[in-house]
Amino acid sequence: MTENQADSPRRTIALGLATWLGSGLLPIAPGTWGSAATFPLFALLWHAPAGVYSVVTVTLLVAGCWAADEAERHWGQKDDRRIVIDEVVGQLTAWAPILALRGRIDFLPWAALVVTGFVAFRLLDIWKPGPARWAEQNFAGGAGVVLDDVVAGIGAAIAVGIAVAAVAASGFAA
Repeated sequence: MTENQADSPRRTIALGLATWLGSGLLPIAPGTWGSAATFPLFALLWHAPAGVYSVVTVTLLVAGCWAADEAERHWGQKDDRRIVIDEVVGQLTAWAPILALRGRIDFLPWAALVVTGFVAFRLLDIWKPGPARWAEQNFAGGAGVVLDDVVAGIGAAIAVGIAVAAVAASGFAA
């Protein structure tokens, strides 16, 4: 068995994760599609026991750094557009504050918070303000691909946290 044949399952897993099951292969705005393709996971995790969200997010962070690194080597390009696992981790980070309202919020305010988190993350991910730009420029390989989006996700999470507090204070949450 050649090295390429032995590496094939590992490479397939890495590319599947890096492209978030192919959403990054869409030709227009793959980062936006990768963020949107995170929603089913978020909806599933919304109903999971406490702590599972954090474990899944951290696992995807670590696995995403590996997958992005493998994908960069495979495609021979730094932060290739097809790599969207960074958007997945950043988007989950942005939506994390919504969990504070789990079991206490109706659908419409929940949906509004999800949209707020999506838009805030996409804006910060594209704009890459200070700390996100620094992370992008100062980490190599897969870590450099993923960590700038985590920083953008943290910025978006701050905005979502403010919105969550407003929803809680307004009486839209029980």
